[in-house]
Amino acid sequence: MNVAIVGVGLIGGSIAITLKEKKVATKFVGVDKSEGNLKKAIQLGLVDEGMTIEEALDQCDVIFLTIPVDAILTLLPSLLDRVTNQVIIDMGSTKERILAQVADHPKRGRLVAAHPMAGTEYSGPEAAVPNLFNDKMMVYVDAMDSDEDAFETVEAITEQLGMRTTFMNAHEHDVHTAYVSHISHITSFALALTVLEKEKSQGRIFELAGSGFESTVRLAKSSPDMWTPIFRQNRDNVLEVLQEHIKQLQHLKDVLDNEDYDTFYKLIKKSNKIRKILK
Repeated sequence: MNVAIVGVGLIGGSIAITLKEKKVATKFVGVDKSEGNLKKAIQLGLVDEGMTIEEALDQCDVIFLTIPVDAILTLLPSLLDRVTNQVIIDMGSTKERILAQVADHPKRGRLVAAHPMAGTEYSGPEAAVPNLFNDKMMVYVDAMDSDEDAFETVEAITEQLGMRTTFMNAHEHDVHTAYVSHISHITSFALALTVLEKEKSQGRIFELAGSGFESTVRLAKSSPDMWTPIFRQNRDNVLEVLQEHIKQLQHLKDVLDNEDYDTFYKLIKKSNKIRKILK
């Protein structure tokens, strides 16, 4: 089996590292709009060679799409136009718009929509790491729309990555990721902007930054090339979550304004229930 990684960055590169180690494929091919990224991926041994997307479709059995979601939206229909028995795996962080666009495509069955709930704040081939996916969750989206053999191929790959699995429809997926992933990033971006603004007048503020600040703001290092398209495609769900988040922040501010520390204590205590979910 030959595997193509379209977008050899953090996710694509990390997939290649693990699948190479497990000897899942005979050859790993890289496709990337950045010639520099492609050369670096070959130098790092993430892929064996670079190809155009057309060459990859002709020579590979499995094609991973690990590129920004706007790029998937643009590229996917033309890929499905050309596939025969190949399996295309969409690994994007949003699904509803992408899958709606190809819902009636005659080759829709060759597509498996999957979202690995794993990552770091870094990007590019250098960001790829071993074991990124180990014991993380792979979300299969609208899996019943995929051909049985295509899904079985992806399921076998997911097992080699060491992941757990769950199933959702596209709308469920986009709502849930807005709550557990997208809002975390937008909050981190906002906190970084807040502190950077304060730092203009209080130049020594980062001397006090400890592990708590670092863990809260680390997502602000994430690539705008990846995250702007995610917010564009999942705008409505993110706005809904953001409205609730702002409401909670305003409530905390009002309680603090009123020096109502008993209520503040109760709110913190209530928030501690997240421990039961995130063990």
